[in-house]
Amino acid sequence: MARRIRSRRLLGAAVLTSLATGAGLLGVPAQAAPDAAAASVTVRPDPSYRQEAFEGWGTSLVWFANATGDYPPEIREKLARLLFGDDGLGLNIARYNIGGGNAPDVEDYLRAGGAVEGWWKAPAGTTREDTDWWSADDPADWNEDADATQRWWVERIKDDIDHWETFSNSPPWFMTVSGYVSGGFDSSADQLRRESVDDFAAYLAGATRRLEKAEGIKVDTVDPFNEPNTPYWGTRLDADGEPVGGRQEGAHMGPELQREVLRALAPALRKAKVKADISAMDETNPGTFAKNWSAYSDADRALVGQMNVHTYGTGQRTTVRDLAKAADKPLWMSEVGGDWGDGQDFEDMRPGLGLAQQIVDDLRELEPRAWVFWQPVEDYDNMKPGGESAKGGNWGSIQIPFDCTAGDTLETCPIRTNTKFDTARNFTHFIKPGDRLIKTDDTSSAAAVTRDGKGASVVHVNRTAEARTVTIDLSKFRDVSRRTTVTPVVTSADGKLERQAPIRVSDRTATFTVPARSVTSFSIEGVSGVAKDAAELRKGHTYTLTGVQSGKAVTVAGNGTNLVLGTGADASAEQWRLSAVRQDGGVRDRYVFTRAGDGTRLAVRDDVPVAEPDTGRRDRAAEWIASSTGDGTWTLVNAATGRLLEVGGQATHAGAAVTTWPPNSGANQRWTLTDVSAG
Repeated sequence: MARRIRSRRLLGAAVLTSLATGAGLLGVPAQAAPDAAAASVTVRPDPSYRQEAFEGWGTSLVWFANATGDYPPEIREKLARLLFGDDGLGLNIARYNIGGGNAPDVEDYLRAGGAVEGWWKAPAGTTREDTDWWSADDPADWNEDADATQRWWVERIKDDIDHWETFSNSPPWFMTVSGYVSGGFDSSADQLRRESVDDFAAYLAGATRRLEKAEGIKVDTVDPFNEPNTPYWGTRLDADGEPVGGRQEGAHMGPELQREVLRALAPALRKAKVKADISAMDETNPGTFAKNWSAYSDADRALVGQMNVHTYGTGQRTTVRDLAKAADKPLWMSEVGGDWGDGQDFEDMRPGLGLAQQIVDDLRELEPRAWVFWQPVEDYDNMKPGGESAKGGNWGSIQIPFDCTAGDTLETCPIRTNTKFDTARNFTHFIKPGDRLIKTDDTSSAAAVTRDGKGASVVHVNRTAEARTVTIDLSKFRDVSRRTTVTPVVTSADGKLERQAPIRVSDRTATFTVPARSVTSFSIEGVSGVAKDAAELRKGHTYTLTGVQSGKAVTVAGNGTNLVLGTGADASAEQWRLSAVRQDGGVRDRYVFTRAGDGTRLAVRDDVPVAEPDTGRRDRAAEWIASSTGDGTWTLVNAATGRLLEVGGQATHAGAAVTTWPPNSGANQRWTLTDVSAG
């Protein structure tokens, strides 16, 4: 489906200041120690390593939309502008939550906004004990007018949204094992009843279709899960048998049950005439995502059109990156939120810096097509001291009470923004839908080239307590005109998105001193193309492959077929000539490695890497996808198997077998490719 690309304009400081609604509170929240101070850093954006077109920035609607959808117009409109307006976060992706809903006789015990109304309509007198009354084929069992508050938001923002996704936190109560949408009595046991799998699939498909028709939108993806293979979702009953534990919808579903749901959802979507792809599985962190994905069969994976992962845990981002490349599927960072501090505070920079570094790391290591907030709006009362925690918190970039009434105004129901709102705009205003994220050699910076290829942007995070001199090195671009300028736009404790004077580029570099504890967007005009010598991997050049963990280079074993480690990085190193078989300027290019000595090629047979005769015909088993985070090392994904070239057992001795294994972010799966081409 063609995407409408929204324009963005650079905002003046006066306009930006008028949008800042945060009222400062005293207190300095704790945060993980920032990177060691550096007096200067050089950032080299490298357009030779370009990701696919970025789809944009988004949010789940869910609790905040449920809580605020019936607020007075002036309050709702202010929120909408802060979230989706060009002066605010400028979000262009929205995830609509298909509520599960507890039984009519269960008094609401979920957090404010958490009780999202389900799309079912129960007969009069239905109680939590009645579980066999619902039929997807009976119109009387559907509530066409369900979820009015979240749907107000759908109607309000639909002209701003390029991609809609529906998702589920829990099946309706009558499909669960416990009978409650807050999870099972055993939070590690599957919550969806096996006999309800088909009903659950029909419910998701039917609700999605009804949403599309009622609101005049097209849903692009449907995700039936939310952090399913976790022990997070549990229900506790009090002495009277009423639920008191578990404050939000959630449902454990292990990988085998996930597979059943996927196999049921595909035909259910077709029956409901929903053309959306299935996305999965919105797992809580990359490591658990990889565990689930490894349990899926090839047929299960084929049902998934888009891979969704959360980054509440940050390890193994590169694992999921390479799994997505192996599967040749788009990947989203589909949810994250956080505190980055230990008390509610609207002025301290550390929460904003923590979010900014999280975004940089996600973009650099995960290579997602989209980056999505859990929800930028949180309940002010829940975040203040004595709310969710004794000290309060900084969840959300925007906070508003979730209990305001029809009689409230912006004065009595104030909207407050913290520094996460400010620093997020350094990304959303300068890395736009249609841009292509590119590699940098600095772990505190993200970069992109513009959709038209005639400009670029760099966002740099300085979490230290000292000012830092940042040099933007544009030598990796082919064309840097005499009129090229670099314009810094700075967010710090002293100002929000403050535009500085453009810097004229000299000798392909521009230098600017960023303040302490700041996020700076560098808007670059007048650059294009890729310098001839920019790419680290170049067609026709010859390379050696040295293991990062072992420090030894790959060579061919004495049998002339298998691969082993040599005696060192240079001694006995095999030389491989690189050719491209699918080169479109993206990070999913495929390469062939041909042995310089005898023309044999590097391929995988029965999961074992071999040097085999080159038949001259294309063979995915002899094609490799190369990934890098900009640190000069690479992973090599075999296009046929999805497995990575690695040193078996993390061995370091000469003669150790070079093997393949599924991605796991291990150092034994990373390689230094050294160009040894003559001349």
